[in-house]
Amino acid sequence: MRKDVRILLVGEPKVGKTSLIMSLVSEEFPDEVPLRAEEITIPADVTPERVPTHIVDYSEQSDEQLYQEISKANVICIVYSVNNKKSIEKVTSHWIPLINDRTDKDSRVPLILVGNKSDLVEHSSMETILPIMNQYQDIETCVECSAKNLKNISELFYYAQKAVLHPTGPLYCPEEKELKPSCIKALTRIFKISDLDNDGTLNDSELNFFQRTCFNTPLAPQALEDVKNVVRRNMMDGVKDNGLTLKGFLFLHTLFIQRGRHETTWTVLRRFGYDDDLELTQEYLFPLIKIPPDCTTELNHNAYLFLQSVFDKHDKDRDCALSPEEVKDLFKVFPYMPWGPDVNNTVCTNEQGWLTYQGYLSQWTLTTYLDVQRSLEYLGYLGYSIIYEQESQAAAITVTRNKRIDLQKKQTQRSVFRCNVLGARGSGKSGFLQAFLGRNLQRQRRIREEHKSFYAISTTYVYGQEKYLLLHEVMPDIDFLTETDLACDVVCLVYDVNNPRSFEYCAKVYKQYFIDSKTPCVVIAAKSDLHEVRQHYSLSPHDFCRKHKLHPPQPFTCSTNEAPSKDIYTRLTTMAMYPHMAQADLKNSTFWLRASVGATVFAVLGFAMYRALLKQR
Repeated sequence: MRKDVRILLVGEPKVGKTSLIMSLVSEEFPDEVPLRAEEITIPADVTPERVPTHIVDYSEQSDEQLYQEISKANVICIVYSVNNKKSIEKVTSHWIPLINDRTDKDSRVPLILVGNKSDLVEHSSMETILPIMNQYQDIETCVECSAKNLKNISELFYYAQKAVLHPTGPLYCPEEKELKPSCIKALTRIFKISDLDNDGTLNDSELNFFQRTCFNTPLAPQALEDVKNVVRRNMMDGVKDNGLTLKGFLFLHTLFIQRGRHETTWTVLRRFGYDDDLELTQEYLFPLIKIPPDCTTELNHNAYLFLQSVFDKHDKDRDCALSPEEVKDLFKVFPYMPWGPDVNNTVCTNEQGWLTYQGYLSQWTLTTYLDVQRSLEYLGYLGYSIIYEQESQAAAITVTRNKRIDLQKKQTQRSVFRCNVLGARGSGKSGFLQAFLGRNLQRQRRIREEHKSFYAISTTYVYGQEKYLLLHEVMPDIDFLTETDLACDVVCLVYDVNNPRSFEYCAKVYKQYFIDSKTPCVVIAAKSDLHEVRQHYSLSPHDFCRKHKLHPPQPFTCSTNEAPSKDIYTRLTTMAMYPHMAQADLKNSTFWLRASVGATVFAVLGFAMYRALLKQR
């Protein structure tokens, strides 16, 4: 909502501009009218719209002063005298052209025609004024009033406020007598967000929720029926199965505007984040959120519940996966498609390549971790703060505590852990990422190069706790590893057992960047199904690990008929969660055994719960 409103009164001499202002302020007609009223400010608490209002009187000042005032005005009242034809003619011959010449075409100020001195005539000037109003789109309305009798004085300034705070221009085309495309687009998004079950209609419960959200009060049952009956009488398909359709919803707003109730539509639009240009505001999409150094961002419990409800809303066939059409439908409330084909190679999908429920939540988790501003924007498009009645979608985010405190206390409350995967070209990094998503080499070969992802994220279980492990494939360049390449909870150094020059890269990276780091490191002997050759390095991988007190190289292959084993990923998550234990227990095989057994047990339990959930759906 605008912070204040600036109203400028212009017109020919002696039409009563100053008298109108004086009558408003003193609530009586002044005995002596000054040549010009000083600028006055009406406090917010005494205006109907609760917005401070500045009223400026133009009277015989210089042209330069007039131009300055026009440029500063939010609304301009062109005053004429109803008993003076010349002052009416000047509205179109002088004032409207002058104002239009001094304002940008894309940001024209609304105009209000004010017919003063109605006490001096018995007839109305509206017959003369209506053609002028039809000719100029910038004219919001016309008010006939009398400064002497105080007729319509307060109404005049209320309409002026309303023209600024609830303008017709962005909403409605009077020539076509229909909503403008940008208004239809905004109201369509609002309808889809409010249609909580995605059945294409707003039932009584959804209408009441919408009403309470926008106007802080529910509708009585009879009022609901009255609204639907109005729609039924005016259009065939405005009500379906006793619910309001999108066509009916748009019709109602058209009716509100035609009846002069613009504020109703504007209240709805502003509640859902729109500004005067029908764009979602920066404050709505990107609420302030403070993230101290060494802290990460995660979705909280309410955010996951909301995202689950969005998934259920669009999973129309109840197969616990989103088809391309269902994904497209989900993102219809966005101005663009936020997820590209690479998402399908970043998270888990079913055999058809469709996003599973787990994959969908994983992608949201990844976005929140890597780019929380983007996550806030996406939640804004989906209407999180409105549906969950929060001040902003920042309420969906948990900022974790500093990692150093976690290390000191030897415990963490974080749910997302990052593993950076480094290795020479061709060492098997991409295969390692895809194997985490359950894809063997055969499935990986179907991935198109342009759809490749450098991230993979999914869930693992560590001691009965579900955690997200985020794998990031780092491009191989020893001399130019960035802070992002190095900032993580655990490091994977991958080499190809069949390539004699592959391990050298891992050794150099470890010695240059991680030898004195507290970040746990694991060496992965990739392509372990192939013949292992001697590495062209001064130490063998086993000897290198022993020398630097690293766990022995972990054999890994994704060249299997079944989905690759998840054990290594559980180990990585465990090391990320308990770096102090990993360092102390590197030679203790029971550490890995406890983690692996725990992961297996909870994976079985998780699958059982998933099947139960599937049956319920």
